[in-house]
Amino acid sequence: MLSYPFWGNWAHFLQRSKLDRAVAVLLEAADPVKILLAQTVYFGRPLLTLAMPEEECNAIAHLLENTAESRSFVSFLREEGRD
Repeated sequence: MLSYPFWGNWAHFLQRSKLDRAVAVLLEAADPVKILLAQTVYFGRPLLTLAMPEEECNAIAHLLENTAESRSFVSFLREEGRD
């Protein structure tokens, strides 16, 4: 499951909310706990799917579990912030 299709929407939401820089820093610094965050997303999926599609919940969890994808998203987020 790749998260890439959602990255643009996530980046725009985070930028509008002025959270893009904070999320980028947290994703970089939270390497040791991201797997726990991913499990929290999986556990909370029944509630999260009330606010977003299940595929998007799974994509968030996958992004948190996969270090390479997480780093790629941080790079994408920072590139989007320069526009």
